[in-house]
Amino acid sequence: MKHLSVQITLAACLAVTPVTAFAQPEGGQIQVKLLGTAVLPEGNITSVRTDTIGLPAGSQTKADNSVVPTIAAEYFLSPNFSVETICCITSHNVSGNGALAGANLIKNAVILPATITAKYHLNTGTAFKPYIGAGPSYFVIFGEDVDNSAQALGATSASLSNDLGFALQAGADITLNDKGLGLSIDAKRYFIDTTARFRAGTTTLLETKHRLDPWVISAGLAYRF
Repeated sequence: MKHLSVQITLAACLAVTPVTAFAQPEGGQIQVKLLGTAVLPEGNITSVRTDTIGLPAGSQTKADNSVVPTIAAEYFLSPNFSVETICCITSHNVSGNGALAGANLIKNAVILPATITAKYHLNTGTAFKPYIGAGPSYFVIFGEDVDNSAQALGATSASLSNDLGFALQAGADITLNDKGLGLSIDAKRYFIDTTARFRAGTTTLLETKHRLDPWVISAGLAYRF
């Protein structure tokens, strides 16, 4: 009976081991992701610093959304800790809201969101591994043009300032097989501002500070090696 018990125990271990190995693969130290990403900024005016054109009371602005492909690269310092950066650029237009509804102000503003986050991965003992993260971000904004409504007010150029901010992150990696392939879903909330300036030649007509604070939602494939 003792030998039979040992045999049953060994058989059970052998049966469970492949499932456990698939559910909890350690994988390599590097993970790359190819994602589809929605960038959902705000763009509200938070303060007016210069106003020579006389903005009407209740004037507001908003930035439009953008959907782009992105690449993420991640390095695992341990099974539970990693650092990650992303590579993407997004293009946005800024239009009027409130008393400025219908006004076209800035077009084709391209944002490069240089971001690095430190992440903690929760080991659930399954193929589903959620994580949280946080880190600094620096928005480089270029290519912006003055749009027709701002031109009608005398502006010949428009610019949005680069700025330093912070990002919070949450998501999950889902293992698909033991070859390193997986799915990834990710959400980031950025906290970052920018300053808009409209000029006629070298004269500043309007200078306003804006809250961007975009949600950045991504999903796609991951490969760890």
